Amino acid sequence: MTKNKRRKRILFVCIHNSARSQMAEAMVNNLWGERFEAISAGFSPAPLNPLAIEVMQEWNMDISRKQSQSVFELFRKGQLVDYVITVCDEAGAEQCPVFPGITRRLHWSFPDPALFGGTHEERLHEARILRNSIKARLEEWMGQLED
Repeated sequence: MTKNKRRKRILFVCIHNSARSQMAEAMVNNLWGERFEAISAGFSPAPLNPLAIEVMQEWNMDISRKQSQSVFELFRKGQLVDYVITVCDEAGAEQCPVFPGITRRLHWSFPDPALFGGTHEERLHEARILRNSIKARLEEWMGQLED
């Protein structure tokens, strides 16, 4: 990357900004941070999901100190981003405001770990599948962006 080329900004959005969007943000900043800057937000911010924290820690990505933030607050502040990627269900994606200067809006539907049932180990297993699915989707997308 040349010195004058700025990193593209990606905003990941989900309902609570407590798991899916936080996981995607951490992956982009850790794995593709030389090309992209990721941020995340939610429609109704809530505390981080402990399952998300645990599975990301398995990959040495500490999201435990992250704070959920409102997508509407980012919109009001006039945040400029190159991509908005919603990672919630279809109904949630429809709530997303249109950001100024956006060049692309994408939707990737992933299950909400707050709805996972069973024992802790069963929910953790589902959270690992979610984490791996998000990473696979990011890798696929990053591959499409390269010339």
